[in-house]
Amino acid sequence: MASSRRQYKWAYLFTLVRPSTGETVNLVGSTVSAIIMSAMLKLFAEEAGIGPLRRAVLVLDGAGWHTAGDLVVPEGVHLVFLPPYSPELQPAERIWPLINEEIANRTFAELPELMTAIDSRCAHLPGHREEVRNRTCYHWWPAEPPCAA
Repeated sequence: MASSRRQYKWAYLFTLVRPSTGETVNLVGSTVSAIIMSAMLKLFAEEAGIGPLRRAVLVLDGAGWHTAGDLVVPEGVHLVFLPPYSPELQPAERIWPLINEEIANRTFAELPELMTAIDSRCAHLPGHREEVRNRTCYHWWPAEPPCAA
């Protein structure tokens, strides 16, 4: 009989999605924290040109790193929180199957290998905005340009 010891290391994917267009902003990390979330918000604000003259509203769940007191929210970014225990209302939750296609049922020898696979799937998303939009643009989502069916 051989003995073995299972070890787990985790990779975390932060994803923001614009449901009306299918655009995404992604950041892969090895932990979750207010520091990482602050970096994600900064990246988003820079890529989207958010600031004093252009604003964005982000819909988030109540995860601890989304609500932390030391979270740094860039100027022009406004956070709106979903009710507790309502992941079905979070558009970004609908993207995970697109990411998981390549990594499900695989083992990775080291965490960087997993993070590279996740990065690869995230790089795939911009070329498939219509699929992302179809998964995330709920009929009740506010139109900003219109979410056409």
